Amino acid sequence: MVTVLDTVKGERPRHPEKVNRPDTPVLRKPKWIRVKAPGSPVYTETKKIVRDHGLVTVCEEAGCPNIGECWSKKHATMMIMGEACTRACAFCNVATGLPKPLDPEEPENVARAVEKLGLKHVVITSVDRDDLADGGAQHFVDVIGAIRARAPGTTIEILTPDFLRKEGAIEKVAEAKPDVFNHNLETVPRLYPSIRPGARYFHSLRLLQRVKEVDPTIFTKSGLMAGLGESREEILQVMDDMRSADIDFLTIGQYLQPTRKHAAVDRFVTPEEFASYERIARTKGFLLVSSSPLTRSSYHADEDFVRLREAREASLSKQR
Repeated sequence: MVTVLDTVKGERPRHPEKVNRPDTPVLRKPKWIRVKAPGSPVYTETKKIVRDHGLVTVCEEAGCPNIGECWSKKHATMMIMGEACTRACAFCNVATGLPKPLDPEEPENVARAVEKLGLKHVVITSVDRDDLADGGAQHFVDVIGAIRARAPGTTIEILTPDFLRKEGAIEKVAEAKPDVFNHNLETVPRLYPSIRPGARYFHSLRLLQRVKEVDPTIFTKSGLMAGLGESREEILQVMDDMRSADIDFLTIGQYLQPTRKHAAVDRFVTPEEFASYERIARTKGFLLVSSSPLTRSSYHADEDFVRLREAREASLSKQR
């Protein structure tokens, strides 16, 4: 089955730019990609906290298959700066359109929710905001500051847009010192024109390299989707590119098309292939690698952050 989310609150098409596209074929999911429907008491409690604070989550907007597991642990990835994205990537289920003005109360609302959920580690992501002069960089800074003020013991991971043509934005966010700075390359360079047409591969790579230049202590992280038509050799080349940019943490997961109007799944990569990617990535020098069919950027992010710090300490110990 493919998740069909074709309207936004019943008012307009969720993806107006895709309405007239021909339907793409749908492959039957293999057994290793299926998950249980959400519905535990803790899941319901998490959902209520998100609603009570007027927050948007990428878990819902992107139709993440892990929402039942994560919300049952009170792990929700907040999506700031509204529900509408100014980009129209072929893989993404976040609504496309003209965003509303930024909510000045959002940083504090996010911080209160983080405090109420009792999170040790939180992931904050956003839509692309090409309409803003700084791409929303200052809003990220404000959210980080609000969380630090209300929940000082919580470590913060951000998953940002690319801030394309937004001079000074990367530096501004890096100077706010998030614990992890994540930006996903998503796919191999050859597929950017069809899968991620509004982005530029080498700009995204340079973004993460620039974060390390501003503050080498910040962990950097990036992710890839498999099953879009890329070759194994292309994935391995992206790994090398990431290491040249000193990226610490790599995630690789299976692409799942949200609707028939989105890019089709080329194939379902086997768990054995994902395990192979993980082994190879570790030999290339990543501090941490998560590679499996259901891996997503923020999946098990709290546990992974602990492992990331341990891996860095182990690496530094060997150099002493």
